[in-house]
Amino acid sequence: MSKGKAVENRTEELLAPIAEENGVEIYDVEYLKEGSDWYLRAYIDKPEGVNIQDCENVSRALSDKLDEVDFIDDAYILEVSSPGLGRTLKKDKHLEKSLGEEVELRLYKPRDKQKEFTGILKSFDADSVIIETEEEKVFARSEIALIRLAFDF
Repeated sequence: MSKGKAVENRTEELLAPIAEENGVEIYDVEYLKEGSDWYLRAYIDKPEGVNIQDCENVSRALSDKLDEVDFIDDAYILEVSSPGLGRTLKKDKHLEKSLGEEVELRLYKPRDKQKEFTGILKSFDADSVIIETEEEKVFARSEIALIRLAFDF
């Protein structure tokens, strides 16, 4: 397991009881380097959406717990936020919650001279994702660079 994944998994374990105490769910945890800085990002959600107070409460509690356990060797910046309207659907649990919703799908390589598709998420499994545009389209998960919820203004 990579260093980043190990940090994400351990952080998620520490975050679980904090999220429960604050009435939110863990959407995702990321540990990544941007430029010269490491970022530990926790995305939280709840049905009616999170507010700034939710983020602040979770951030303070998580920061205290991370200081107590002190398992991350690098200096990092902690961020706690909502996954946002155009949230990325990375995990099966994200896809499951988004069945029947409109999604944007971006491919690594063009298919029929097109890399981006928008449609209704119909189904998925370990190997593929199916969306409905004018017709049903099946994409191998290995060819998908990004899936996120579509949103219109």
